Amino acid sequence: MIIRGGENIPVVEIEALLYRHPAIAAAVLVAYPDERLGERACAVVVSKPGEYIDLPSIAGFLKAHKVAMQYIPERLLVCDSLPTTPSGKVQKFKLREWLREGESQQEARRWRRDLPSRKPSGASASSR
Repeated sequence: MIIRGGENIPVVEIEALLYRHPAIAAAVLVAYPDERLGERACAVVVSKPGEYIDLPSIAGFLKAHKVAMQYIPERLLVCDSLPTTPSGKVQKFKLREWLREGESQQEARRWRRDLPSRKPSGASASSR
């Protein structure tokens, strides 16, 4: 559960919707600290091969599914893969640590893929 400004964000429901996004192969929602609201939400995703994903496309997708504005992630981290245990469970604590320490930390860079500054040519419109 992420508590943003005293309101609980339904993590499982938002993650389930993110998995339905056509450009997302895997997704988790994790909290990162915020001085004013306590916590904010960050979507950590693995895109499908050849697909482009950005925060505006995620926000638009969730809005189209009638998700309240306060539940929409305010940050996006695109990774090549998610850190998992040997049994395959996502290690959300590692993702929270990376966000708390800042995305520029060396361990986080190992998982993060650099995002292009704009949509690459040839990418489908639905992936934007």
